[in-house]
Amino acid sequence: MVRTLVVGLGRAGAELHLPVLARARAATRRLFAEEPVVACDPRLVLSDRPGLVTVTSLAEAAALVDPAEAVAHVCTPPTVRTEVIGELAERGFRHLIVEKPLAADTDDLARIIRLRRKHGLRIAVVEPWLTSALTGRLTDLVRGGTLGEPKSIAIVQNKPRFRRSMTRPSHPTAFDVELPHGVGLALRLAGNARVTHAAGFDLVVGDVVVPRMGGARVGLRHNSGVRTEISSDLTSPVRERRITMKFERGTVVGHFAVSADDDHSQLAVTRNGHREHEVLRDDSLTEWMIRAYQLFRGVGDQHARGFAFATDVVQLLSVAKNICAEPVVPAARAEAPVVAHAR
Repeated sequence: MVRTLVVGLGRAGAELHLPVLARARAATRRLFAEEPVVACDPRLVLSDRPGLVTVTSLAEAAALVDPAEAVAHVCTPPTVRTEVIGELAERGFRHLIVEKPLAADTDDLARIIRLRRKHGLRIAVVEPWLTSALTGRLTDLVRGGTLGEPKSIAIVQNKPRFRRSMTRPSHPTAFDVELPHGVGLALRLAGNARVTHAAGFDLVVGDVVVPRMGGARVGLRHNSGVRTEISSDLTSPVRERRITMKFERGTVVGHFAVSADDDHSQLAVTRNGHREHEVLRDDSLTEWMIRAYQLFRGVGDQHARGFAFATDVVQLLSVAKNICAEPVVPAARAEAPVVAHAR
């Protein structure tokens, strides 16, 4: 049975991982230990409740769980993720679940790759869209060939993110918020790609400006010939996670669940003037979490392929940031403000 440590109690840790872990533990009791989940954050302390114990340091956490057997969820901001992974590795943790994106830039990515090799880490990067029922249906349509070859993909990831961006600058740019999901989905559906263009903009509310956090977009050209456009507006008044795929003989529009409030996605397929609509039960993050724990129990590094896939996503997003003159090295990142300021 596997114990669990969650590091970081911001939105990802407290509002996503802990509730999902509760659902996963209830659904697959033989996979998880009966002992409480341990949660660690030096700044944010939740009150202990049934099934949860909180601590303020990794030293305390390592005394409560066996690092060699536990799974540690790294839910800290991407800019400090490397340091957290390094400390976990030094304390003997070997099985890690890391929030997306895996790293904020290629320098941090290189450090994580070195840590993984040095300590023999097994790292699973959170990718719920890849286990989504909707993604499975899209993949079937690509492979089945009933609509012909795919020609283009458009992915829209919009949501209002004013308060979090202005009060808790946990992500350096809008490229790091929603786009990792979109880029990963595009690579899964159309294969390897290169960046053709990219753009980003600030979040502006009256006299307050949050640099680089208003939104971003990136264009990809896949080796298969498919072209992808991915956009994310973090000032949008509505939430939307939509994909449109154009094939030789039809068009497909999919809507991913926009929040934990409703675990359903939708798919519409149009061919020969006829439209078919389908609603899918799609609690993709819970499914992903259960699968990740199952793979940790396997022989060897069952997450190696997923880790390599996550590094491809980081590298493409780093190219996009470079095109937009986004700082992608720690020195440059330190010079650029990441908090709201008045203009």
